[in-house]
Amino acid sequence: MSYWLVKSEPNAWSWEQHAAAGIAEWDGVRNHQASNNMKAMKPGDRALFYHSGAERQVVGVLEVVREYYPDPSDPSGRFGMVDFKALHALTRPVSLAAIKADGRLDHIALIRQSRLSVMPLDDGAWRIIAEMGGVAP
Repeated sequence: MSYWLVKSEPNAWSWEQHAAAGIAEWDGVRNHQASNNMKAMKPGDRALFYHSGAERQVVGVLEVVREYYPDPSDPSGRFGMVDFKALHALTRPVSLAAIKADGRLDHIALIRQSRLSVMPLDDGAWRIIAEMGGVAP
C-alpha cells in the first residue's frame, strides 16, 4: 500500500462534501507532477485529505477505489482523475504549523513543494501525521 496527501480548498471541495458523497472523483488536477502522482495510485492506497487555503490542515483519510482515468473536464485530454472513498475524519485536525514544527516531517513535499496538490508520503510520515490526528496509522 502507498500513502498520499491530496489538497483541496474547502470552498471548492471539502472533507464534509466528500464524506457526504462517500465515493467521489478527485478531478481538476492540471499540474503534471500531481497528475503523475495520481497515475501511480492503486486501489487500496490511502490518502490524507488536506484543506488548503486559510485552514491549512489535514482533516480526513481517503482510500483509492478507482485508478487513474480520463478527466472529462479537461478538453486537452492530457489529465485524469481517481476516485476516493472517504474513510473517516481525523479525531484532531493536524495543522500545517504542527507538521512544520515536527522535524521528522521536514522532507515531505507539503513542506518542500507547498503548491503541489497531490503528493506521496512515506510510511513514516503517514504514521506520524495519523498519530498526530488521533487515528491509528
